[in-house]
Amino acid sequence: MNNYNEDFWNALDELVNTSEIMIDRPKGSAHPRFPDFIYRVDYGYLRNTSSMDGAGIDVWVGSGQKTVDAIMCIIDLMKRDSEIKILIGCTEAEKMEVYQTHNETQYMKGVLIRR
Repeated sequence: MNNYNEDFWNALDELVNTSEIMIDRPKGSAHPRFPDFIYRVDYGYLRNTSSMDGAGIDVWVGSGQKTVDAIMCIIDLMKRDSEIKILIGCTEAEKMEVYQTHNETQYMKGVLIRR
């Protein structure tokens, strides 16, 4: 089973390393539809990828070394969808910020899976 886990993380590494990271919501900026929501960690996507919502695969990019640290598996009850978010270079404090972001309302829940 460990080989499957290693293969998963290696595939994520390859995807991230061969993609351009686009930060469209930098730390401190407001969400475009919810101006009271302020991003506490840089947020963006991997260019030329696709996720469940048809947009690029979402990423949270922290202040550490730019390696894949973890993923968040998200359920959004308002949009009635699910997806993953890749955490890249996130410190433990940044991982907790991301985790709290995806669990602060009744409509969105997520689990943090560390590498």
